[in-house]
Amino acid sequence: MDRRSSTELLGEILNLDNATVIDVGCGDGWLTRLLAGRGAHVTGVEVSPKGLSRARSSKPVKDEHYIQGLAEDLPVPTRSADIVIYFNSLHHVDGDGLIKALREASRVLRSGGILYISEPLPEGPYFELMQPAHDETVARQRAQAALRYAPEFGLLLERAFTHLDTVVFPDFQAFHDRLTSINPHIRDRFEEQEEEIAANFTRLATRREDGWAFDQPMRVTVLRRS
Repeated sequence: MDRRSSTELLGEILNLDNATVIDVGCGDGWLTRLLAGRGAHVTGVEVSPKGLSRARSSKPVKDEHYIQGLAEDLPVPTRSADIVIYFNSLHHVDGDGLIKALREASRVLRSGGILYISEPLPEGPYFELMQPAHDETVARQRAQAALRYAPEFGLLLERAFTHLDTVVFPDFQAFHDRLTSINPHIRDRFEEQEEEIAANFTRLATRREDGWAFDQPMRVTVLRRS
């Protein structure tokens, strides 16, 4: 399996120059800003008011803006986008909403437009590290399984492949802070199993000059709107 950065691959596969892009589940907008910096006109869609507030408070890069909305009901005009991106976000859509999310992506894409999905698989050192506190096995499996319905909405498979990405933390506290900030339930589970998780952090990591590195297998699916 090739070891490639997810953002590096995205830039190689997509023609972003002057493209109209919808970044679904944009969180604090880091990817939205990255895409805008590469020449795209980007709308970041985020359901969380907290995430949306962080995104809007960040210094603009170029042509990007943020709106609140759901993947299942995108507040975006029909046939208005060249590219729709789910970057580590499709598995966060509730199981019943996955098919609706694919339908919505198809609706907003122009003919020939691209739906780009980059998703973590439920395997590998980083997944094993977070699993005791935040087990996304079922959610990640459902997201991959839902893609078989894409042709029903005119989304035709162009390419699909797996690769190894790397997640790096300067120390255990940084990992703790990232995971426990997701929600209080994860924070509680983390604290209950912190001794085990701390031991796994050392066992599963590759020590580097810039911190502690963990491999995460990723699946990229590129679909084109017919």
